[in-house]
Amino acid sequence: MLLIDGLPADQIPITDRGLQYGDGLFETIAVKDGLPCLWQRHMARLEKGEQALGFTPTDKQQLWQEALQVAAGQTSAVLKIVVTRGSGGRGYRPPSPCHPRRILSIHPWPDYPAEWYEKGIEIRICETRLSNQAQLAGIKHLNRLEQVLARAEWDRPDIAEGLMLDQQDRVVCGTQSNLFLLKGDQLLTPRLSTTGVAGVVRELVLESAEQFSLKPRLTELSVDDLKQSDALFMTNAIMGLCPVVRFEQTVYELKKIPPELMMFIGRSYLAAG
Repeated sequence: MLLIDGLPADQIPITDRGLQYGDGLFETIAVKDGLPCLWQRHMARLEKGEQALGFTPTDKQQLWQEALQVAAGQTSAVLKIVVTRGSGGRGYRPPSPCHPRRILSIHPWPDYPAEWYEKGIEIRICETRLSNQAQLAGIKHLNRLEQVLARAEWDRPDIAEGLMLDQQDRVVCGTQSNLFLLKGDQLLTPRLSTTGVAGVVRELVLESAEQFSLKPRLTELSVDDLKQSDALFMTNAIMGLCPVVRFEQTVYELKKIPPELMMFIGRSYLAAG
């Protein structure tokens, strides 16, 4: 099912600024038993993105009702919400005020291999680098060409994710996930002050870390930091928390990741609301 501004439709005007310029935002949300998961966290990030881009805020209660309509009857699915600036404006100059366009669609739940969670995944470094732009850091805007180019770099089925660096060779994130590493009781993740997306499960991990005797810290990380760590794991709103078993020649022990943390995130990231 597809809704555009609350109505069933499958076309948008070619003048839409999301199509013309990537002038918009999106959220990718897990759906369980007809209910969107981590909804409040997704909406908080969407609102932050609207503020950063100068959008007229969308009505979040209206979005909720539309999300329920699209997700109705779905046992497990993926809900995608796209909010563009709509149409109008002269060239790059945005219209003022703008009239955002809401696009909601439902997609099949991906069947991630069980062994990803049981045995861990292998990851690699991408050659494509992320641009630094503090105004866009943290938000989930529609401009994803860097991730598209990075993901096109490999097609080996045994490599599940690629790490992306910034212009200063600092590790930022995966092509579609956030990164955490463990050093003793230190839980480290990139700061994301100049690039990258601040994931909702990343936020959940940071907030809950101390429950599991971990000390969370936002910092700058190098490739060597990853190779010298005790454990790595990746997170996003659809796969939850996925441990890393191999990065290049470094092999990690999954038991270094507190199993209580893995179970907690496994339950919590699929919680409604």
